[in-house]
Amino acid sequence: MSKKYYFAVDLGATSGRTILGTLADGRLEQEELTRFPNNLIETGGHFYWDIYALYFEMIRGLKEVAHRGITLTSIGIDTWGVDFVFIGDDGAILRNPMAYRDPHTFGRMEEYLEEVVSQREVYDITGIQFMNFNSLFQLYAMRKDANSAMKMAEKVLFVPDALSWMLTGEAVCEYTIASTSQMLDPRTGDLSEKLIESVGMKRSQFGRMVQPGTQIGVLTEEVQNITGLGAVPVIAVAGHDTGAAVAAVPAKNEQFAYLSSGTWSLMGIETKDAIINNRSYELNFTNEGGIEGTTRFLKNICGMWLYERCRKEWPEEVRQLSHPELQGSAMRVEAFRSIINPDDKAFANPPSMIGAIQQYCRETNQPVPETPAEICRCIFDSLSLRYRQVFGWLKEFADFDINVLHVIGGGSLNKYLTQFTADACDVEVLAGPQECTAIGNIMLQAKASSDVADIWQMRAIIANSVEMVPYHPSGDKAAWDAAYEKYLTITNQK
Repeated sequence: MSKKYYFAVDLGATSGRTILGTLADGRLEQEELTRFPNNLIETGGHFYWDIYALYFEMIRGLKEVAHRGITLTSIGIDTWGVDFVFIGDDGAILRNPMAYRDPHTFGRMEEYLEEVVSQREVYDITGIQFMNFNSLFQLYAMRKDANSAMKMAEKVLFVPDALSWMLTGEAVCEYTIASTSQMLDPRTGDLSEKLIESVGMKRSQFGRMVQPGTQIGVLTEEVQNITGLGAVPVIAVAGHDTGAAVAAVPAKNEQFAYLSSGTWSLMGIETKDAIINNRSYELNFTNEGGIEGTTRFLKNICGMWLYERCRKEWPEEVRQLSHPELQGSAMRVEAFRSIINPDDKAFANPPSMIGAIQQYCRETNQPVPETPAEICRCIFDSLSLRYRQVFGWLKEFADFDINVLHVIGGGSLNKYLTQFTADACDVEVLAGPQECTAIGNIMLQAKASSDVADIWQMRAIIANSVEMVPYHPSGDKAAWDAAYEKYLTITNQK
């Protein structure tokens, strides 16, 4: 195979990157071209994303490609979920998109579920986990607030689709990103007319539904002139970054679970059909769109957000320690001394994360962690026990034996938490790749250009291109079993 070049735009909630991917001789290589912040803008009592700044950064990366004289095979964009852009009937962006952390949705989810469509009916239609910032509740809040951009919108495009539209002029609704909205019906594969109409919108305002691997269009003449590139195809990859990350899991067969580990932890399995029943509703599991018609059946878990927030609060001399140094000190303190439920609402966005953890321990009559080492150990112990709980539920739902847990994302580099995960879940863990989102983006472009036949060839190439670190249970099963019983008692889940 001659070398092909793919351009990936990978946007997270705090930073973004453009990456040049090359595929040749059954191996993938990546080069980061640009990296840039993705800043929240606070103005007028709301928080927004700067869609024009993100467009500028895409163009900057594409100009670098042209400067090098590289011929691109295609371009793909992935971003975080749920947020969207309003487009006017004159083709102009009406306002920067509101960010999911904006407080305008506080209390509105509960109001919608009580007054508009019941919680059970929404779940039966979508199979999506209830979170107050899902697009459905954002749109409801905007309607109640008489949002002027919403009133004038001709089109509603999710963020990756809006950026693709800025490059091509073509409006689409990519399946994986649409599934995060809590408006998509996985049975029909399209947005639910009932839910769209319940917030005063019409299906025609959203782009045509496309699956990952579909060509959206080519760069407009304007973008070609700006960048110096030709009519490069833009591909609808898995527009949701978690969808792209799961596509990059280097699994050998279907008998695996995954843990996408970062600020959020997303633990799940890949299934042929959505799992929507009483038990999944009770446990608030979500069914998000995957590639090749699969469903990502998963649960969102508050991940390294706890650690990241505490680290910002610790004194300068602690913050100057490397992650391995700080985490290593945590391994020298007593295990399972203090345990929290990482998904308790007290840890969603407290003024002080350290204070919230300490107060939780006081209220549950546990020793209060004081030092950074004790707090870090409390977080790692508690996360691994929460992973065990969710992993047990996944085994209950899966119609196959789960033989391995793939830990992907930045958290795969955390050797202590990864070992704890293997111990708690009593399963082999394979850690890596770290940059799985960009890899999934690039490989889905390769699949769209027929350089890769299917998902399993794609995953075989990824496995051949990255290093995976194996972790096996260390043999302390009795200690972990006892800790799990303690966790269930403290969190009132027995």
